[in-house]
Amino acid sequence: MPEEKSVSISFRVSPRFKRLLEEAAALEHRSQTNMLEVLLFKHCEQRHIGTDEATKKNQAA
Repeated sequence: MPEEKSVSISFRVSPRFKRLLEEAAALEHRSQTNMLEVLLFKHCEQRHIGTDEATKKNQAA
């Protein structure tokens, strides 16, 4: 199954956020986009966001 086509997003961040993202991505030998994806996916996985479990919890509420 082919991967979904990527989409473009744009948002403003503080200079500190940008600097930390640049540093973190460089240390991990990743692009800034990939660094954000890794961090977000890990966060969602830890909290069961976007999973069947999260859907069940939302439906029960």
